[in-house]
Amino acid sequence: MISTSNFKNNLNILVDREPYQIIWFQNHKPGKGGAVMRVKLKHLKKGSIIERTFKSGEKFKMLTITRQKKQFLYKEGKNYNFMDMNTYEQVTISQEILGESINFLKENLEVDTIYLESELIGIELPIIMVMTITEADPGIKGDSVSNMTKIAKLETGTSIRVPLFIKEGDKIKVDTRTGEYVERV
Repeated sequence: MISTSNFKNNLNILVDREPYQIIWFQNHKPGKGGAVMRVKLKHLKKGSIIERTFKSGEKFKMLTITRQKKQFLYKEGKNYNFMDMNTYEQVTISQEILGESINFLKENLEVDTIYLESELIGIELPIIMVMTITEADPGIKGDSVSNMTKIAKLETGTSIRVPLFIKEGDKIKVDTRTGEYVERV
């Protein structure tokens, strides 16, 4: 058990029987009454962020998060197959657990799988990935007023906004957290 006085960023705790990670906290002492702890919590399974206030001294169960390296092998229907990099065992993960990560999965990509108390809750992609553009409309000459963008399709089938000068076959860097174009390689 951990008390509110021991809170720190990235600490994983159980709140109302749901797993959360502390992303921000502040000790607050109002004019009257006891001190309280204001906290921003990120749900470990859903990814949603909530704000809560706890009385000083409240206790919570700490959760253990572990990470394992796995390599993406192939997609089979709505399931995705990964290989454990240490034991070479294959693991099948459903599309629901992977969420938006499926937009950037390509064969042989190494990812971190995230386990909460031995239950698989998701994967973590590399923050920046190099992707190839497979479809892009040509940029129109003179269409360069200010930060004009167009839609282009990546090798994984996902469409993102890119600058007009990007053409089919170009390699670009993509931020997997936001799904945005970073730069041309």
